Amino acid sequence: MIEDLREAALKLTPFHSRTSLACRTNTWYRWAGYTVVAEYSTTELEYTATRNGTSVMDLTPMYKYDIKGHRAKDFINYFVTRDLSEMKDNTVAYVIWCNEDGKVVDDGTVFCMNQNEFKICCAVKMLTWLKDSAEGFDIDIKEVTDETAALSVQGPTSCSTLKNYGASDVEKLKPFEMKNYNIDGYSVLISRTGFTGDLGYELWTDPKNAEAMWDSLMEAGKHLKIRPMGMYGLEMVRIEAGFIQTGTDFVSSEHALRPVRMRSPYEIGMGWLVHLKKKDYFVGKRALTKEKETNSTERVLVGLDIDGDKPAHGSVIYNKKKEDIGIVTAALWSPTLKRNIAIASLQRPYGVKIKDDIFVEIYHPEELEYRKIWASCKVVKRQFYSPERRNAVPAEVY
Repeated sequence: MIEDLREAALKLTPFHSRTSLACRTNTWYRWAGYTVVAEYSTTELEYTATRNGTSVMDLTPMYKYDIKGHRAKDFINYFVTRDLSEMKDNTVAYVIWCNEDGKVVDDGTVFCMNQNEFKICCAVKMLTWLKDSAEGFDIDIKEVTDETAALSVQGPTSCSTLKNYGASDVEKLKPFEMKNYNIDGYSVLISRTGFTGDLGYELWTDPKNAEAMWDSLMEAGKHLKIRPMGMYGLEMVRIEAGFIQTGTDFVSSEHALRPVRMRSPYEIGMGWLVHLKKKDYFVGKRALTKEKETNSTERVLVGLDIDGDKPAHGSVIYNKKKEDIGIVTAALWSPTLKRNIAIASLQRPYGVKIKDDIFVEIYHPEELEYRKIWASCKVVKRQFYSPERRNAVPAEVY
């Protein structure tokens, strides 16, 4: 019985000895079988570090899979909707993959180490789906989640922090490029990627190096406003960036209890990742081609600009006739933009042809009571926040 309880216990990341010391609130979050910090001190300060300094976040629980073999690239190109046939070594690509009905299973990033070795990182456990999809391909697929420690280092001074850390030429990395470094005697893979919509990087190393890497980064950024960030802060910055999240903005087709809850890439604003002209077949191509040709997409995921300053968490969206036309999936009063913003799923033609005369019904808690607010809103670009430094090459150095 005791052994069974130990088996069921949440795992600790390789950074836990450091994150637990820094976590003053003792507020934790369950992520993919691990326990990670939800809030270290105050979410607002952690958010501010990302927008004005450097934030550091433990990414270790993200599911990671190595895909190796002489047909690894063929498999990746078959597995995802995006055309990766020309993908180069030491680059990263954002991708989605679908089932044969053209419904999204998950999104994630593909790392091309070389033409025979790739890595997929994603939010949903995917080993069985990957192996089933790889039938007929001569490749080896292995989950390496527990074998890779990962940190997200984001914000305007993140490049300077990494240079102080020992990544001497990291400012030359272009967005979605990566490079291996040897720092303090151990290997670190640094990719110019992130989930904040700002200048930022992700660091990948062997778990045995985790504590040394954390300590060195904190020392490197001590004069650059470095601060650890938890999951609550990440939610704020990813909404500002307009990034979608599995289980929040859409449900994985593998986890949906009802078929009507599944979404195609076109319904979650990811149509740009569907390359129907890709030379080779990919999973879901027939269904997605039909959806495109018949214009049968039923929904759309959009950004909303909402009147007032009360976030519209989970609010129902109505037209001027007070007919239900959608729901808010994520919302935020943006401290940087000074705007009340949201990500919302709408029934077409709302969000496509009709972008005004839309309203949200907000229930705002005030001293143990809820105040009902009827707020006007309009459809806007979902990428609310995207500073020039995010894509600048070379990256800004302070």
